[in-house]
Amino acid sequence: MLLFLSSCRGDREALNLTQVTDFLLLRFSEDPKLQPILFGLFLSMYLITVLGNLLIILAITNDPHLHTTMYFFLSILSLDDICFISTTIPKMLMNLQSHSRAISYAGCLTQMCLFIIFCCMDAMLLTVMAYDCFVAICHPLNYPLIMNPHLCVSLVLLSLVISLLDGQVHVCMALQITGFKELEISNFFCDPSQILDLSCKHSLINHLFKFFVGIMSELLPISSIFFSYYKIISSVLKIPTPGGNYKAFSTCGSHLSVVCLFFGTALSIYFGSTVSHFPRGSAVSSVLYTVFTPLLNHFIYSLRNRA
Repeated sequence: MLLFLSSCRGDREALNLTQVTDFLLLRFSEDPKLQPILFGLFLSMYLITVLGNLLIILAITNDPHLHTTMYFFLSILSLDDICFISTTIPKMLMNLQSHSRAISYAGCLTQMCLFIIFCCMDAMLLTVMAYDCFVAICHPLNYPLIMNPHLCVSLVLLSLVISLLDGQVHVCMALQITGFKELEISNFFCDPSQILDLSCKHSLINHLFKFFVGIMSELLPISSIFFSYYKIISSVLKIPTPGGNYKAFSTCGSHLSVVCLFFGTALSIYFGSTVSHFPRGSAVSSVLYTVFTPLLNHFIYSLRNRA
């Protein structure tokens, strides 16, 4: 398939057409002296994230006391976090080491698809965990009956199917682009929203598509999460003893902190590229939910369980 870089002037035939083979990713710094420092920093965060989440999975798998619904979802979330961070950081580390910004067209679409799948899976799992927390606090007597193993597996599979569909829809939309304004992506990975913004044609359609998909994959989950926590807070406030309040809030407080960090930065970047264009700011914000969210997950849950 041939893709072209065009001047995008008006509705006429594009001029100076050249075949697109590579995109150029954003660098965090043009200073060569900072490249080794950035490489070491991101490599350290990547290894800590992978090892930390692997330890959570191993601990849950080997300890029979942790074979509960909440820890089942946590183990799936940890696995997804490993995959999520592995879609972006290894390529960035490779580019830092080779002093290159290039990523192939096929590689860019692959990275974009995997990124969307694991990002959406993260959002779906956070929504499922909010529902689990809601049932545990608001319907404690019926919790074993409602959150049975069959339903838990079904919710994970449904989340996976929705994530795969979300990834395929974005890839199909990207494959419709036959002309690009430029080849520079204003982020350190192939951000789907910015790939669509590079299109020469149908900018209104692309913006409407981003808005619709953003509502379906981000705003609906976060609305469900906030509704769950509204019901949780209402139920917790009815608990007469302070100890009961503390136990209930500590059970879901860590989850809510992850939700705010993940959805807040993800939504600002996904919709923000439509109305503003600050490459460095967008890249820094992307680090918050592509690197720090998977990094902090195992710390947050470990500290809560220790308490």
